[in-house]
Amino acid sequence: MKRPTGGKGGAVDPSPLRTRCQECHGALLVVGADSGMHASAVQGSTLGASRMDSSYVVLSKNNRSQGLGIPPRPRSAAAPHIEPNQPPKPIEASYIMLPPPAASIYKTSSSEGVGRQLLPPSVNSSSSMPGNNSGFLSSVTVLKRAFEIATSQTQVKQPLCLECMRILSDKMDFEIEDISSDIKAYEASLQHLEQESYSILSETDFQKEKQKIEEEEKKLRADIEEAEKQYPEVISEMKDLETKSKQFKELKEQYWQEFNSFWFQRTSHQEEQDAILAKIEVSQAHLELLKHTNVLNDAFYISHHGVFGTINNLRLGHSHEVEWDEINAAWGQVALLLHIMAQYFTPKFQYRIKIHAVGSYPRIIDINNKTYKLFGPANVLFSTRYDVAMTWFLRCLQEFVEFAVSLDKENIVPPDKSLKVPYKIDGDKIGGYRVVLGDFFFEISS
Repeated sequence: MKRPTGGKGGAVDPSPLRTRCQECHGALLVVGADSGMHASAVQGSTLGASRMDSSYVVLSKNNRSQGLGIPPRPRSAAAPHIEPNQPPKPIEASYIMLPPPAASIYKTSSSEGVGRQLLPPSVNSSSSMPGNNSGFLSSVTVLKRAFEIATSQTQVKQPLCLECMRILSDKMDFEIEDISSDIKAYEASLQHLEQESYSILSETDFQKEKQKIEEEEKKLRADIEEAEKQYPEVISEMKDLETKSKQFKELKEQYWQEFNSFWFQRTSHQEEQDAILAKIEVSQAHLELLKHTNVLNDAFYISHHGVFGTINNLRLGHSHEVEWDEINAAWGQVALLLHIMAQYFTPKFQYRIKIHAVGSYPRIIDINNKTYKLFGPANVLFSTRYDVAMTWFLRCLQEFVEFAVSLDKENIVPPDKSLKVPYKIDGDKIGGYRVVLGDFFFEISS
């Protein structure tokens, strides 16, 4: 349905008046404002108040389609009852009724000159139609004033949509219940205090209590004055304690630094000591091994091969079965062994008979500096010098054995570990057998 158009004012906007909810900022449609305005222009301010009671605020279709995410409030006694067969209203029953005091805006508006714009065409000569622009602005002004009055009456910023009003109502109900419970608790406490009996002191008792309290007050004041006198001393002591505490912290830090340094040095020395002790243990073990190791036994291995004695696997025996080259090499090893042992214990051992170990050609120098060959070949007829050389070698060996036995006695060596020769040496005989090749008898002078 089209609205009437004015003459000079032009067409009026057919869309209803729009505003926004002050809580959720959703778009609202104000319905019924034009009819209220028109009625107030015809019937005056008294009828305007009755028309304003039926004004309401409706949510726009876009806002209703999106929704505010708030479930609908359950039906209560305060909500209007709608019959199921009743046809739906065009505003879909979503509205807010303005309070009755808001109707007073028409009286105020008419007194301020706004009502002139709402009068019939005969009254207002510049705008005759109720739907022109000046009437629209008047509607906006009146509606704004209505919202201001509603805000001042309800202490809630208007306008509000229905859902926000429901939420606000629930909050206010909760606050009312909380305040009511506090009121009940205060009333119960007040009744309890009223029921208690009070004992009224007499004038004498009151004076005594007053005097007692005054004395306590004097004591407390004296204590306060004494505390105030001691306050500077306490402050000075606190400063001294803070200085000492600072010095103590510095000493503590210095102590821990020195302690850490000392502990580090101690740990380093301990590790170094442990390393030295480990080396000493290894050296001692090596020394014990060397003490029990005889180099001569390893360098000159003495054994036997059948009836022949051997030194480093060289047989020292009769020439009919053993070649002279092997016999001479064996004599060289034996002479070298005896020479080394005699030289090791010099000067304790008087080495009178000299042995020259020259490989397979050893020689013997007797006490008279005469040299004898201790190697062959030699035979029965021409073996005198060879036999003398062997005899002097046995004489040198006998003297060394006697020296070794006396040395063991000096070192208190047990008899089972003392040196013992398996066969007795007597001149040119070993175990009663002669070692010479010839049958000629000769005597070695001492």
